[in-house]
Amino acid sequence: MAGKYSKEIRPEEVKERLAKGERLLILDVREPEEWAIGHIPGAKHLPLVSIMSRRGELDRSASYIVVCRSGNRSGLACELLEELGFHAINMSGGMSGWTGEIAYGI
Repeated sequence: MAGKYSKEIRPEEVKERLAKGERLLILDVREPEEWAIGHIPGAKHLPLVSIMSRRGELDRSASYIVVCRSGNRSGLACELLEELGFHAINMSGGMSGWTGEIAYGI
């Protein structure tokens, strides 16, 4: 993995698309304690360290928007997912750049 993922989407664009009613598959790769203190409603929680063991929960024909705190771990997750045959887009800036609705808890 090179550490820089080129397929990106801005948090503002994700927010706009959700506001229009578009059904997006959002994959949050942060740790459980980060997830619990706030995540995008409807996102699936799949910590980065669990991707290999839980990849069977994902659909290879779907496109996932991958989120972390700042965009770095999600970039690594995107690279890994692409290597495994999934289509992934990194949300640049991560939850630090998110201004939309937040869900709390597990």
